[in-house]
Amino acid sequence: MQNNEDYVLGVLHDGGLLTRKQIDGARSRLNGEPGVLEVLINDGALSEVDVSRTLAAQAHMDWIDISTMIIPPQVISEIRGEDARRFKVIPVAFGETGLVVAVGNPLDIDTIDSLGFLLQRELELVCTSPQKIREALIKYYGTADEAADVLQKQIGQEIDLGLEIGDGTEATPIDEADAPIVRLVSMLLIEAHRAGASDIHLEPMDKKFRVRFRIDGVLQEMQSPPKRLQSAIVSRLKIMSGSMSIAEKRLPQDGRIQVRIKKKPIDLRVSTIPTNHGESMVLRILDKSSLKLGLPELGFFSDDQESFERLIRLADGIVLVTGPTGSGKTTTLYACLNYINKPDRKIITVEEPIEYQMTGINQVQVNTEIGMTFPAALRSILRQAPNIIMIGEIRDLETASIATNASLTGHLVFSTLHTNDAPSAVARLIDLGVQPFLVASSVRAVMAQRLIRRLCSNCKQPGELTDTEMRALGIEPGQLSDAQVMRPVGCELCRQIGYKGRMGIFEIFVIDDEVRHMINKRTSTFILRQRARELGMRTLREDGVRKVLSGLTSADEVISVTVGDVS
Repeated sequence: MQNNEDYVLGVLHDGGLLTRKQIDGARSRLNGEPGVLEVLINDGALSEVDVSRTLAAQAHMDWIDISTMIIPPQVISEIRGEDARRFKVIPVAFGETGLVVAVGNPLDIDTIDSLGFLLQRELELVCTSPQKIREALIKYYGTADEAADVLQKQIGQEIDLGLEIGDGTEATPIDEADAPIVRLVSMLLIEAHRAGASDIHLEPMDKKFRVRFRIDGVLQEMQSPPKRLQSAIVSRLKIMSGSMSIAEKRLPQDGRIQVRIKKKPIDLRVSTIPTNHGESMVLRILDKSSLKLGLPELGFFSDDQESFERLIRLADGIVLVTGPTGSGKTTTLYACLNYINKPDRKIITVEEPIEYQMTGINQVQVNTEIGMTFPAALRSILRQAPNIIMIGEIRDLETASIATNASLTGHLVFSTLHTNDAPSAVARLIDLGVQPFLVASSVRAVMAQRLIRRLCSNCKQPGELTDTEMRALGIEPGQLSDAQVMRPVGCELCRQIGYKGRMGIFEIFVIDDEVRHMINKRTSTFILRQRARELGMRTLREDGVRKVLSGLTSADEVISVTVGDVS
């Protein structure tokens, strides 16, 4: 923009973006600075976007925002990185007559002609701001250092608080002086934690190394590092785990990384699997602060919370939490243990793996390689005289039988099953081989759950339900009189998604004497569900409807999560 600066200033003046007083004032304060335009931009009198849009119109050239585009690798490969940097251009697409190239200064004819001569092909020119060109050069042609710089700008001052590898006793701090690839990986972990991600997915594609964060249960694609850094990033994370081989790329591997971000301990469960374009890696982020969740934070309304608190205070019996993988069952069980963890009670858990370490609770890790299975662990811990037992999952007859016998001998047992609704848990236990009379006498309650996204409290706005949504959710017009229906909007706080955080929807099935009699008679799940409804059980969808009418979530979210709930 320094070439023909007087001409550019004149164009901006004629376009009403600058006054003569502003131009003269900036010129008088140059003091060796690059130019008048830079002074005006630094003063905030105008932006690079304003300048580039005006110049594009003057040159009869289209203006585009390349920061919102995903440019295919085959297009990027049309111009070498060193040439793109030298001419400050980005190829964006294949046009009808040639390669579409974005430039930052449409008036720099000499540079444009030189590029066309170098490439020996027709160019179709579009304009964007120089800043967006600089960002795109880093995104598509950048080094590890440059990629780390981009992430650091997104994180802001949080990088000053640092990241440490280790559990805190012998933690090794990471700072900006470390090798570029070390710094890039550190930035990636900090950004994922800042965004509230539960998983980091590093996926090798044909021409791209895709990075996605799972935020509130939904995968969101992030700015990807250059493809050539793929192997170095995966190797660095393997080294951080301390137990994974960087030489082995043909077999799946698992590991664990302990870090501290902002002095907060974070566990990362690492898994790799070989694919046709390299090793795909997933890091599950386990933030120990979620252990502090109470039952209200899980999403219970006061009536359901009161019922569930009454169940988990029982002296004996089995309380089951059911749902598919990723529905928050483990978090709910930990919240239960946290609620009833008192000095006068001995609590033992059997888990695979131990996801969170809890103070005051004896946690046993399953290790099938040495014979430490769920049944073997359970047989041993019953001799430890516990009051409460938590089993990570009932997955076979032996585990189910031991859990049943433990509940019948005065122990309160918590566990999970994979079923779609609460009444189906009865049939699942019987299918495993547990006798119906044992199921009837041991199981006290079953709670099915799903996770739905909360509307962002910062940007949600009042909305209305459509006729289609009301029919899908079974909402009557009379229910809307006291409702506070809200809709998602999107803001910086929620990354323009409209949702931030998740909560549960619940289906609590309490086993009473009549239901026990029905279980003994091997009554079908359909009839059991009907009886549960008669006893006042709300279905998952009905609990979701309450949260829609309370303005906590949207109708779309409840419909999508409870699509199988037809009751």
